[in-house]
Amino acid sequence: MDRLETRELAYFVAVAEELHFARAAERLGIAAPPLSRAIARLERRLGVRLFERTSRRVDLTDAGTVFLAESRVALAAVDTAVRRAQRAARPARLVVAVRSGTGAGLLSDVLETYAHRPGAVPVELLFTTDQPKALREGTADVALFCASADTAGLTTTELALETPVALLPASHQLASRAAIPIDELRRVDAFRASCPPVSLDEIVDRVALGELVVVVGHSAASRVGDAVVAVPVVGQAGTTLVLGRAAGKPSADLRAFERAARDVVARRRATA
Repeated sequence: MDRLETRELAYFVAVAEELHFARAAERLGIAAPPLSRAIARLERRLGVRLFERTSRRVDLTDAGTVFLAESRVALAAVDTAVRRAQRAARPARLVVAVRSGTGAGLLSDVLETYAHRPGAVPVELLFTTDQPKALREGTADVALFCASADTAGLTTTELALETPVALLPASHQLASRAAIPIDELRRVDAFRASCPPVSLDEIVDRVALGELVVVVGHSAASRVGDAVVAVPVVGQAGTTLVLGRAAGKPSADLRAFERAARDVVARRRATA
């Protein structure tokens, strides 16, 4: 069998997601009859039925369900290859994916250390709530994120441990505490077990307004302002920060950035 074309996969995915040939055709910008014929040709080439069709509905077969998952992976891989090739043709730079507030002090030190290295290239920060995804999609070269994230297909290096602190309004009855047990914190009305997928600035604003109490890494404490207090949390494990990149041989620029990160961590441990 000849290799399938990405166009065939895109046609199939559209029909599989819409489960309606007319809607899929409209989404693709083509007429429904040619789309129907293209799917029929694809099924003949594969030798399996991908859809069960009746006059009233279209459903995926078991083979179709499997082929949908694999088609999405294949199309995503093609998109990633295009983005990485396009970025490789641009002037040298490093894109670092980070969630606002995550390891802010550590990242600042790493960026400063790297900038003073001979041959350092410009660094661009990509703020996102899903740093591993940015690496997999090729929109970032390296990322700083929590070790608890999904690291499948990535190479990671442990950098530091973030101890937990609770962000509370300065007027809150618990704000004067030296530390707060996590079990007591969970009984606070505005407490949320995880940070909302927004920037640190928005989280701080919501805490200041009394809408939110949340646990974050201690590096965020330097950015809370006067209206919010960061209080150490007892009974909750810290979070390990890692530096991650796509698996495979890194570029010389990326290796230099990783060395800068390791040097910063070594200096911090030596002075701890």
